Amino acid sequence: MDKIFIKDLLVRGIIGIRDWERDVEQDILINVTVYTDTLRAAESDDIIDCVDYSALATKVQTHAKTAKRLTVEALANDLAKICLEVPLVKKAVVRVEKPGAVRFAKSVGVEVERKRDE
Repeated sequence: MDKIFIKDLLVRGIIGIRDWERDVEQDILINVTVYTDTLRAAESDDIIDCVDYSALATKVQTHAKTAKRLTVEALANDLAKICLEVPLVKKAVVRVEKPGAVRFAKSVGVEVERKRDE
């Protein structure tokens, strides 16, 4: 299976369980890898046969900005579901991080892997 990735998509949104986190937008760092078969796209050289990573990035970014989730786990699962709504995507790996959330750590977060039900 082939991979298409969106690396280090930085979004500002509401995420967290503390009172102040419900009022102040924070940086959310998102990495997405979707699995698909690119052979048809390579042969046709037509966007119709491709996973449109620009459109996918926009959907991911919009959701992360507006979802106001309490946990990175919930947001990561939301984003994986969005990825799997793209017909050509068979599997999605989504990593959501909160940079600077823990003192002395560059970032903390979660990575989920979800497959399309067949």
